[in-house]
Amino acid sequence: MLKGLYFFEKRLLDITCSVAGLLLLCPLMIPIAILIRLEDGGPIFYKGERVGRNGNLFKMFKFRSMVVNADKLGPSSTSAEDPRITRIGHFLRKYKLDELPQLLNVLRGDMSIVGPRPEVKYFTDMYTEDEMIILSVKPGITDWASIWNCDEGSILAGSRDPDRAYFELIRPTKLALQMKYVKERSFWVDLKIILLTLLAVIKPEAKIIREIRHCKLPV
Repeated sequence: MLKGLYFFEKRLLDITCSVAGLLLLCPLMIPIAILIRLEDGGPIFYKGERVGRNGNLFKMFKFRSMVVNADKLGPSSTSAEDPRITRIGHFLRKYKLDELPQLLNVLRGDMSIVGPRPEVKYFTDMYTEDEMIILSVKPGITDWASIWNCDEGSILAGSRDPDRAYFELIRPTKLALQMKYVKERSFWVDLKIILLTLLAVIKPEAKIIREIRHCKLPV
């Protein structure tokens, strides 16, 4: 049974990390915003509707990496070869820079630094009774599933039906890892995931990261 101290510590960690992240990354985020606007004159941010804690809907911020109205022009899942991705969008997605604005969602309280990645309602409507536990916590920027599957676009590349490939190749393991996080979460687990996420970015060939990508998770 989680105690109130955990929720206080988690929220304090979220505020600290999101504020520090926004301040430190501002010199990077401003040029990105300018490049997105210069490419096609469209909006800088993509505000996608996602399902949050207890099934509440919220707008998740991302740097726009696809053409305007891309959600109306193709499937929910996106492969690395998707023609809807803009030139700057390919760069942003490769280095996960399109995710940076989600620090605003963390600061607002819609998301947490650590938690299951938020999904569109189309996918959460398919949750089984057991899988509904995923919606009992705030969605996050990273979790075990994020480290396991750091490049979803490459896995889906070449598929004629990205949504079907997502269901077959990614979703089962992703849901299992998200449920694992919810059942075992603690302040120390959150810190461990944050550190491992940073390691995955800095040194993706590290032994422990390779083990996680083979679903051999640290205890």
